[in-house]
Amino acid sequence: MHQFTTLRDLLILVAVAIPVVALAHRLRVPTVVGFLLTGIAIGPHALGLIRESDSVSGLAEIGVVLLLFAIGLELSLSRIVRLGRTVIQGGALQMALTIGAVTLIAMAFGVPAGRAGFYGGLAAMSSTAIMLKVYHERGEIDTPPGRVAVAISLFQDLSIVPLMVLMPLLSGADPGQRVPLRDIAESLAVVAALVLGGRLVVPRVLERLAALRNREIFTLAIVFLGLSAAYVTASFGLSLAIGAFIAGLVVAESEYGMQALSDVLPFRDTFSGIFFTSVGMLLDPSFAFTHPVLVFGAAAAVLALKTAASTAAVLSLKRSLQVSLMSGLALAPVGEFSFVLAGVGAPLGLIGPNAYQVFLGASVLTMLAAPFLIAGGHRIADSVSRRLGRSAVDLSPREESELARLTDHVVIVGYGLNGRNLARVLKAAGIAYVVLEQNGPMVRRARLEREPVLFGDGTRHDVLAKVGLERARAIVFAISAPAEERRGVAMARQLSRSVQIIVRTRYVREIEELERLGADQVVPEEFETSLEIFSRVLRLYGVPGNAIEREVALVRGEHYEALRGLDLPPIRPDALRHLGVHAVIETVEVEPGARAVGGSPVSLGLRRHTGATVIAAVRQGQPYHVPDPHFRFQPGDIVVLVGDRAAIDKGTSMFRASVTP
Repeated sequence: MHQFTTLRDLLILVAVAIPVVALAHRLRVPTVVGFLLTGIAIGPHALGLIRESDSVSGLAEIGVVLLLFAIGLELSLSRIVRLGRTVIQGGALQMALTIGAVTLIAMAFGVPAGRAGFYGGLAAMSSTAIMLKVYHERGEIDTPPGRVAVAISLFQDLSIVPLMVLMPLLSGADPGQRVPLRDIAESLAVVAALVLGGRLVVPRVLERLAALRNREIFTLAIVFLGLSAAYVTASFGLSLAIGAFIAGLVVAESEYGMQALSDVLPFRDTFSGIFFTSVGMLLDPSFAFTHPVLVFGAAAAVLALKTAASTAAVLSLKRSLQVSLMSGLALAPVGEFSFVLAGVGAPLGLIGPNAYQVFLGASVLTMLAAPFLIAGGHRIADSVSRRLGRSAVDLSPREESELARLTDHVVIVGYGLNGRNLARVLKAAGIAYVVLEQNGPMVRRARLEREPVLFGDGTRHDVLAKVGLERARAIVFAISAPAEERRGVAMARQLSRSVQIIVRTRYVREIEELERLGADQVVPEEFETSLEIFSRVLRLYGVPGNAIEREVALVRGEHYEALRGLDLPPIRPDALRHLGVHAVIETVEVEPGARAVGGSPVSLGLRRHTGATVIAAVRQGQPYHVPDPHFRFQPGDIVVLVGDRAAIDKGTSMFRASVTP
């Protein structure tokens, strides 16, 4: 009968979750919030569809184990190390400031030190899941605020281990209770043994299992590692979740981490949904309605305090006030790990029933606010910067003078790979340019290399005015953030009606909107990649280069619409052969140092050695119809060859440097 009750409760849970989560998706609210609202609706304090949450609690525990295991797989210790100072300095300072501030405030209201520290830990955690989802949907994951906020949230996720280990110490911090230092030492030893032992054993085990080439065995082994690590930590009095998280970190270090993550994700999404629903069941809406000042006040206080602490932490990384504020707003909401901590702290007496209700209500409110805080972060940061009189870009008198003299130059927004390559080409061509970048360390490195790179936001009116956009020939947005690209294009066109605006964007769907805002040329990575792929494939089948170039020009000329309904001629390369036509026409430039330099088609024996025939050459715009007994190839000549594909390949090699047929 108990099994039937559990099945009934699960049926109710899933039936209610589907429409609620679908509505959350339509409203662009994170799925986590949808599951929490589902739990509130069906729980004993609301509709009462599930009056006893014990039947779901077992599945919820499995859910939190798989949730932390998957997050550990996504993190990996080496990734944390690669992010370096942003993670360590920014994350540690954010955690320290938040925990310290909450602890002091709680103690001022008479809360014991241990419990106050626990409250600080609950408030310090931010939601990596919500943050990543919102940033991905807005296309801002690679923006400076996105990179910094995600890096700090990764440090918070990693901090779950020491926080859980310290739980017994915090619970024994009240006067008259023994501080279990021995238990703490034992816990640390267990965690160290799992990390060190796992890094030695797990990669070897997974390598042997992968050699079997059996997907089912590999998946079972991955789940076994996560569950067994959870069981080991639980046996020593630690949380199930801490063992699963450590197991995920260890597996992620092996070369099979990505495969393991893809195997676990379906389980994680299902069971973590059950976990968050079970958390929602614990929330009593009547408590929030009877204590609105307390619940809403706690939510507002957490958002304000965490925004301030996170902004200060990002400022310590030498980021601008604007980037720091935007990152701070993204980190302000309470995270999913806070629920895990609360679940561990409740049995230890670290949080009472009323305090738990305040925590749940405030946490759900901050999570609901998360998408709006991230979306409105730029406007809020702009407003605060203006009120404080902070300049968007700081220039020395010499830089001010140099920028004032610039004219007919190029403004490059973003100094990533595309920005660096463009700057290199402009420098080689002797074209003046100035770069705007918001990544402080990158700006410092570029300036050491004597690059004209300024620290500033290229989507702001005052910044673009300072780099002389009104006198520039072109501005190139080489960033990877659709929202910022749109804002920057609109601002640039407002500032100058004559400047050429060129935008690199990821997706074709952005073209129409960017052109409406004033962009002259939009280069979407999505179709440029497809153009390169289809060009290379057609070359493999012997399609003439000029035919390929014609199709590429057609696609670009019609703003990539042609590729959606591309109708190539029905004649294929093999059909040409049926007609007795085997020749392909190709052009090649004579390179310095090539074997052909100084020779003629006759002296080189080109047709005899390669099968290709020279039918013409172009030198400085003047055509030469060979054979001409006095003609000799020179570097820079354009040579026209005819022959089949094999002959063309051999023939062109004679006109290239250090290549022999």
